[in-house]
Amino acid sequence: AAKAMGQNPEQVFKTLVTVGKSGEHYVFVIPVNAELDLKKAANAVGDKAVSMIKSKELLPLTGYIHGGCSPIGMKKPFQTVIDESCMLFDTIIFSAGKIGYQVEVAPDDLKRLVNYSTADLTEYL
Repeated sequence: AAKAMGQNPEQVFKTLVTVGKSGEHYVFVIPVNAELDLKKAANAVGDKAVSMIKSKELLPLTGYIHGGCSPIGMKKPFQTVIDESCMLFDTIIFSAGKIGYQVEVAPDDLKRLVNYSTADLTEYL
């Protein structure tokens, strides 16, 4: 979709929600052309392990449907980690909370809305 819209896939990010072995939920935001490395993700949040939540759990937990999940405006704040590659760009693009809608924001401006940290989270396909 990023390529079809003329966007750099490394600058377009997806929002993934996980659950840790501890039972805590975590949000990871990574480039769309990469996969979340679950070991790196667990390490970034200090949990023993993390796994993706089931799709049916996403809406009640976050208020968003699969494919429209945004790190902004979730039902409650979750520990959020964005892949460190976000710092390579003046702005990053991610879902605005509805399928087909996106927001473009500078990582520093996003920090005013979402308390996040950055870490190496990905493995590229």
